[in-house]
Order: sequence, then C-alpha cells, then structure tokens
Amino acid sequence: MIVNKKLQVWLPLLFSIVLVIGMVLGYKLNSDRGNKGSFFSSGRGSALQQALDLIRLKYVDSVNTDSLGGQAIQDMMNQLDPHSVYFPPAELQTANEDLQGIFEGIGVEFNIFGDTVNVVYVIPGGPSEKEGLQIGDRIVKVNDEVIAGKNLDADAIRKKIRGESGSKVTVGVLRNNQAKSFTITRGNIPVLSVDAAYMIDKTTGYIKLTKFTEKSYEEFMRAMEDLQKQGLQNLVFDLRGNGGGFMNEAVDMADEFLDGDKLIVYTEGVNSHKQEYRCKRPGIFEKGKLFILVDELTASASEVLAGALQDWCRATIVGRRTFGKGLVQEQFPLDGGGAIRLTIARYYTPMGRSIQRSYEKGKKIYMDELWDRYSHGDLISADSNKSSNGKVYLTVCKDTVYGGGGIMPSLFVPLDTSVTQQRLNHIYNTNGLNNATYNYYLQHQAEINAYKTATDYNQQFNRGADIWQELLKESGDSLNPNALSDTEKESIQLRLKALLARYRWRNSGYFQVLNSNDGVVKRVMGLVNGSK
Repeated sequence: MIVNKKLQVWLPLLFSIVLVIGMVLGYKLNSDRGNKGSFFSSGRGSALQQALDLIRLKYVDSVNTDSLGGQAIQDMMNQLDPHSVYFPPAELQTANEDLQGIFEGIGVEFNIFGDTVNVVYVIPGGPSEKEGLQIGDRIVKVNDEVIAGKNLDADAIRKKIRGESGSKVTVGVLRNNQAKSFTITRGNIPVLSVDAAYMIDKTTGYIKLTKFTEKSYEEFMRAMEDLQKQGLQNLVFDLRGNGGGFMNEAVDMADEFLDGDKLIVYTEGVNSHKQEYRCKRPGIFEKGKLFILVDELTASASEVLAGALQDWCRATIVGRRTFGKGLVQEQFPLDGGGAIRLTIARYYTPMGRSIQRSYEKGKKIYMDELWDRYSHGDLISADSNKSSNGKVYLTVCKDTVYGGGGIMPSLFVPLDTSVTQQRLNHIYNTNGLNNATYNYYLQHQAEINAYKTATDYNQQFNRGADIWQELLKESGDSLNPNALSDTEKESIQLRLKALLARYRWRNSGYFQVLNSNDGVVKRVMGLVNGSK
C-alpha cells in the first residue's frame, strides 16, 4: 500500500535514487594492486578492537561482536562523505558482482507470478540452456527443497539457485503440467552493461549504457563496430539513469570520441597526488555527430564522460542536470571478509570543474535534493537547471558551464510531470503489465519468434489490442479502462509491446520499441534531421 502521495507519484524516481546510493559511483578496486589482505596491519589493536575484546570477554550477556564492530565502522562512515561505504562480509560479494560484469549461477532470468518462480529468459549458451530449461518452465524445487507456494522473495530464490562456478544444482520444474528435473552445472554468467545498440535510421545509431563495469568498454567497442558496419554517422549515447562505476572505463570511452592527447579528467585529494587521464589512441568515432542523453540520475563515471565531451565541445548534452557526484572511491579489504570503499579524491573535468554537489548539511539533505529539485521546478524549468552559486567556466567553444553541481545539458528537456504521466507511472509499477506480456508470449511464441529483427517487429507488429485485453484480464478490477484517455491507452499498449519485444530481443528490443515515443530521443532526431 502506498502511504505517501510523493512516493505514489515518484516511486520510479525514488527507487532509482536508492540504487544510486547503493551503487559504487566511480571507484577503483584495490585488488589489481595485489593487496590480498587487510590494508591495515599492526601488532597493536586499536581502541575500537580493545573495546570489542572487552565486551566479548567481560560483558554480562552474550553479544555478537562482529555485528557490533560492523555497526561501529558504519557509524564512522556516516561521519564522512555520502559515498564512502562499509560492506559487511555478507553483502560484499553481491556489491562486487554488480560492477564486475559477471556472476556465478545457472543463467536464467525469472519472475515470481503468484507464488511460483517462472523462467522468463534463458541465456543462450549458458548452463541452463545446455541442460534444456525453457522460457515458461515453473521452478518448484531446488535440490530437495520445495519452493513453490512458500512466498519466497527474489533474493531468497537467487541464494538457493546461485553458487560457485562448477558446482551443481538440481531444479525441479513443471512444463505443461508435467514434472521434469534438471541437474545444472553452474557457470560464469555475463551481466551486460550495454542494454541496447541499434540503428534508429540509416545513419543514426543508439547505444544505451546502464553502468560502467569491468567489461563496459569491451561491450561498447563491439557495439560501435557493429553500428559502423550498418552505416553509423551520428550517435545517440544514452546515459540516463547510469549511476556510474569504474572511472577508467569512462576514460577509455571518452578517448574514442576525442582526438590528440586531450585531457579527459584529473583526480586530486589531500592524500592523493594529482593524476591526469589523457587520450592515448586514435578514436573510433572522433568526427561524427554525437549526442549524450543525461538526467538527474546520471552520476559519477557518466559525468566524467559527459563533462569531458562538453568541455571539449565534442558532444551535445541533452536532457536534465546530472546527479552531481564527483568523488572517487577505492576499495580496501578488512579482516573478516568485509571491505570499505573510501573516497580518496575528487575528479575534475578538463576545464577544472568539480561536479560534486555540497554535502555539508548531511547525507539526508544531500540525497533529498533530487526531490527538492522537482519541488522547486528544477526538473521542469531550464532556467533553474543549473547549480546555484556554481562557479562559471567556459568550454573551448566559449559556452558557459557550471561547477559544483552536476553537468548542465546544452539542450534541456523537462521531466513530464503531467497528471497523465503520474497515472501511467503508477500502472507501470504494478505486476499487471509483466504478467500480461508473459502470458501472451507463452501463447504466441511462434508468432513473435518469426520476426527476424526488432526493427521488423516494431514496424509490423499490430496486436496491441490483443495484449491490452490480456492486461485487462490479468489486472481484474485494479485497472479501470474507462478512467483512461485514448492517449494513455496508447502509451500503455506501447509499453506492453516493448515488454513483449524483450522476450525475443532482450533490452535492445525493449528500448527500440519504447524509444519510438521517447521525448528526448525525438528531440535529438529533430536535430539530426534538421542538420541534414
């Protein structure tokens, strides 16, 4: 139940904010330096360790001193900047996997409909496909444990299915109401950060990057090479919602757009000497028209890339002012299996801009600023879409830019705050759409799979009314079609069509359909076509 009107209206935005907080925005792992033990090694225990030892040896009741120690470390982190983070041992593996671009598992994507785990995608060439799992299989047992009807959440299911590469797990499934069993050898499963890469028209390509993992630059280069074979002359590079990741991946991508030995970014801190990152190779796309899409959740490494291209006037930045995170973290392991990701430096754009917002008033106010920006019109007014009191800088082409509060776009596109969009956002965040498209796909797999490309599907598929009826059946009384305008119904049907494309072409198909009615993409294509 949604208690607060703000949450009801802006639930997608707030969820994304939580992701931004939780993600490591632009850090460098310490493991590549060969540091296998704790960063701190001393023969004498600290005052904190002495206190924990006393509690363990003398306290009147039994106490989990590991938990106490973790809380003490977290309290210390709370006194620092908002992006210095402590990960206890139980959370560290998941946190690392998010940016390593790989995890160990069986290679399926699942969704929970009702109380049953349904396989909604099987990774081609992955462990599950090799053993014969299919979309539509319902997982009812893992090893000897029945999981159907237990109301387990997605995290609990993942913990049961995942495991070390090379280990085995037996899953029992129902397929067409017949019980089957599969013993699967877990493997290394790639997590792609390039969500979509396709040609919008004959000369304009589109790439959607969700984060900067250890594999992002490789993925980006494969996508660029593929688009160039298709006639790429203009590129729309979508960084909306990209909370960052490895800064070096962003630097390598910037190098592909800039010529010579141009400065891309530099970092500096009280205990970290200034370090410059410059172009070092001929780029794959130094001359074509380039558009970078950003919004209020574009952060860290994304801002490194956008800031460098803006300072050198290499790209047109389109959208809304970015998050404003200009701090670099490095990971340090701790005894016992936890780790600290500590801010060690600030990064600066080529013209010397710090993009970091102020956090002097505390973490809560810092993170609440996105809501404040909406409340004061910053997301809907171009005049307010710059950092207040930010220092003024000039790019190489004498455009005015600002420091101290994110990257301000050259072309501002406001957030849609209409009542219509609020109502649609609420519908999009229910399970009805996912359930309806899943059921429709299971019944029409042959028809959907007959389309050779997502472009053919997007242009030729016209069964929106059929999926709409499936949605009404799935939603029951929770969706009142009479309360929706024709425009809202069309938007929902487009979302259903995009979700259906995802079963066949993954996120690339999803975005290809959805972007056909995306206001920001439309603005960019207007510029491209106007320039012709």
